[in-house]
Amino acid sequence: MTTPALERPPRPAPRHRASDLLAAYLPGSFFYSSTRGALLADGVHATVPTGSGPRATAVAEALEAARAAGVRDPLVVGALGFGPDAESSLVVPAVVRRADPLGAAPPAEPGLAESLQGWAVRQRPAPEEYEAGVRRALALIDDGGLRKVVLARCLELTAGQEVPVPALLRRLARANPTAHAFAVDVTAPGDPATRTLVGASPELLVSRRGSEVVANPLAGSLPRVPGTSAEAEAENRRRVAALRASDKDRREHALVAAQVGEVLGRFCTDLHVPAEPEVIGTPTMWHLSSRITGRLPDGPAVSSLALAEALHPTPAVCGVPVPEARAVIADLEPVDRGYFTGLVGWTGPDGDGEWVVTIRSAEVSERTVRLFAGAGIVEGSQPEAELAETSAKFRTLLRAIGMEDE
Repeated sequence: MTTPALERPPRPAPRHRASDLLAAYLPGSFFYSSTRGALLADGVHATVPTGSGPRATAVAEALEAARAAGVRDPLVVGALGFGPDAESSLVVPAVVRRADPLGAAPPAEPGLAESLQGWAVRQRPAPEEYEAGVRRALALIDDGGLRKVVLARCLELTAGQEVPVPALLRRLARANPTAHAFAVDVTAPGDPATRTLVGASPELLVSRRGSEVVANPLAGSLPRVPGTSAEAEAENRRRVAALRASDKDRREHALVAAQVGEVLGRFCTDLHVPAEPEVIGTPTMWHLSSRITGRLPDGPAVSSLALAEALHPTPAVCGVPVPEARAVIADLEPVDRGYFTGLVGWTGPDGDGEWVVTIRSAEVSERTVRLFAGAGIVEGSQPEAELAETSAKFRTLLRAIGMEDE
């Protein structure tokens, strides 16, 4: 006897191999992976309306409409830019496939620089101009009213032929298995060609799973010495110890952890902010890190995106106080950040989701790759050291492209 359709138990959502999802990615899709799992979203069921102000309400309405239209387990995926009125790219995809975490594996293909000849590089601002901007920021900090500002610079790379985004994503995801690898279509009306935001961010802005909330701000950094020789490992141990002991970096990190804790404290109970930061490593950097946790109280819960928008921008990417830091960034940075230091992630109708800070990222369009990297300026910062820090942060993308040895 056949069981009536309404009485059949719901089938579990199909699971896929993360490596298959990564291999299936094509520009226009949304790919996201972390130590929590991977997902690939294709097609567009609906676009979340753009506009100024928080997007969480529009996202909730789009998810409810999708459920009413029969979309099973709808999600909103995409990215938000850095500025309060910046562009956004948020959609309800037509199809979502999930997988367990990707894990590490050697890149399956050579660096892109080997197949794309004739790269041209433009630095904006030039290194000496960036150092001059740091000195101006330090003068403003000395004058009072500004405690920290994050200054970014940009590399514009132009290849002799179109840059293959899927290959770039694969290399980023495989080389940074503990990061949050992503590729998002951020093509805007009027763009002459497809524009993709791709990266491997080490910084979790916030995640929500049921009542559990986790944030993991990073601030205070030193470049990692490449290689596995005894000399390289000894130097990296020295740098980790120096970072732990650095008064400048600890002050910079404390500003970020305090602000994240204060914001999450408005929503969470059982909030835990570590008294001391840890040091975590990526293939190119060492960072001071604080894993901040909390629990949402019973009753109507705030969504992961609402939490993310309440936190954004943290002092890790903007500064303290935020209005003053934004004004300095607008004055001193010659290139609009766009999606750099914005948000990338996903959220569901139950409010669960995960959002990361858009760092170690690039925007790719045809033959052009535009990279950003920033450094936090506080009292005691040295212009030469901040320039070196941004150069080291570029290495994540430059390695994936093949313009720097691993």
